[in-house]
Parts: sequence; structure tokens; C-alpha cells
Amino acid sequence: MTRQIGLIGIGLVGMALAESLLKAGFKVVGYDIDSERCIEFEKLGGHTVTSPAKVASRVEHLILSLPDTKVVRQVIEGPNGVLKAEPLPKYIIDTTTGDPTETMGIAEQLKQRGIDMLDATISGSSRQVREKVAVFMVGGDKTTFETCRDIFTALSEKVFYVGPSGHGSKAKLASNLILGLNRLVLAEGLVFAEKLGLDLAAFLELLKETPAYSVVMDTKGEKMLKGDFTPQARIRQHHKDVSLILKYAETAGQELPLSNVHLDILTKAIAAGDGDLDNSAVIKEIRRRDKIKR
Repeated sequence: MTRQIGLIGIGLVGMALAESLLKAGFKVVGYDIDSERCIEFEKLGGHTVTSPAKVASRVEHLILSLPDTKVVRQVIEGPNGVLKAEPLPKYIIDTTTGDPTETMGIAEQLKQRGIDMLDATISGSSRQVREKVAVFMVGGDKTTFETCRDIFTALSEKVFYVGPSGHGSKAKLASNLILGLNRLVLAEGLVFAEKLGLDLAAFLELLKETPAYSVVMDTKGEKMLKGDFTPQARIRQHHKDVSLILKYAETAGQELPLSNVHLDILTKAIAAGDGDLDNSAVIKEIRRRDKIKR
């Protein structure tokens, strides 16, 4: 019998997850507050219902793809939330980049209701998720991880178990610190090369062959050159991630000077109306700062 998977949150990443699951032969029942996303999901072959509780009551395995931990709590604890389902699901795979401490608390709360939760954060854009090359970093009980391995296999070629509950979220924050700065450095370097009069397309290809290379040149370089900021991952979402990174760095007693600058750039980009653009649009803020100085 074809297994049925639940999916709550059918945004950019959620839709990409749904595509992979459907291609792998799973039936997917989903929910999103945006009716247009639900219509698109139905066109892919998924089936939508009208509340998180109705999704959860139909499946043993439930995937969450939500903006932040606050929304995760609402989806789980709300009036029509997951915990109102009858019966309850057995497993929840939370792909949300959330607050690690809050994530551990939610996992413990669910455990008391007989639900095992994995925090399975994703490093990669919706395009990379769709291509099954995004990296999954999974925290939680190791036996639960092995039980759900076939689901992860359907979603990506790169899945890593990183430790107990909360470690998936922690690994994502540390990974995003580096990824976000790589993206910002590329944007600043391209604008600098442009000011020097270099041909940017040729310069980008040259960069890929130098020790300065990073994967972000492949994923975001062309978008920056073409000004194609159709979202694969939004600036607003990364602003939330960098805010969390700085929060936990302060708790650990570590100064992150580059991330502080990064947060300011993202904040200004959102104020300029770029929050829902692809995160490659940080290059727009770099260019705006040059104009202000001049």
C-alpha cells in the first residue's frame, strides 16, 4: 500500500518537498493558510484538508515546513492544531529553522503525548530541495531517525544525523552563518569588480576557478548578474536566521562582528521593500550603499 505523508506548510520549500515525495510514490495530504498554495499543491497531485488537525489525523508521519518556531507552536497547540488530531501521528519531522531551545521544548512536549519529533533542518534553497541536493541536518532520537530514513531518502541525497533533539536546528544556524556571509561577500565582490570596469559574467566564471570559490557562486551568481530575484529563499527569512544566530552567540559569549554587519544589511534591505525577494537581492543593498556614499 502506498504510504501517506502529511505536510503542513506549502510555501517555497514545502512545495519542493511535496514534489519529491510525490515523485517517490508517496501520497501527500497537506495544509496551508494560503489557498493559492493549496490549489497549486492539488495540481501536483497532493490532497489538501482544512486544518493541521485534519492532516495529522490521517497520517503516521507528519512534515512541518514553517517560517519559525512561533508558527510551529501555533500549528501544534492551536484550536485546530496537531494535538487535536484523533488519532495523533507517531512521528513529526520539523524542517523549520527554529530556535533550538524552543525546538527541544516542543519535542519534549510531543514525547509526552507519544509523538517522536525530529528537527530536520535544510541547508539549501527550494530549487536545491527540488533537485534533491539540499543537505538535511537531523536532530533527535537516533532510532526514530532510522525509522524515518526512507522519507529522507526520498527528499535528498545528502542526509546527516547530527545528534539529539535541537542539534538539527543548531547545525542549521552555524551553517547559515557561513552560507549567508559567503553570499554577502559575493555580492560585495561583484559590485567592486563592476566598479573596476570588469566584465561581470567573465569575472564570475574566473572566480569559480580560484581559491575564492564557494557554491554560492553557482546558486546565486547568475541571479545577481541578471537581477533575477524571483525567490528561492527570501531575505526576510534569512534575517530571522541571522537574528537567531546573534542571539545564541550572545548567550555563548561570542562576538560575531561580520554577522552584525550582515544583520544591518538585511534589515535595510527589508526596509527598502526587498524582504520577499530572493536572498541574492542583498546585492541591491550593496549598490544602494554605494549611491548613498557618493
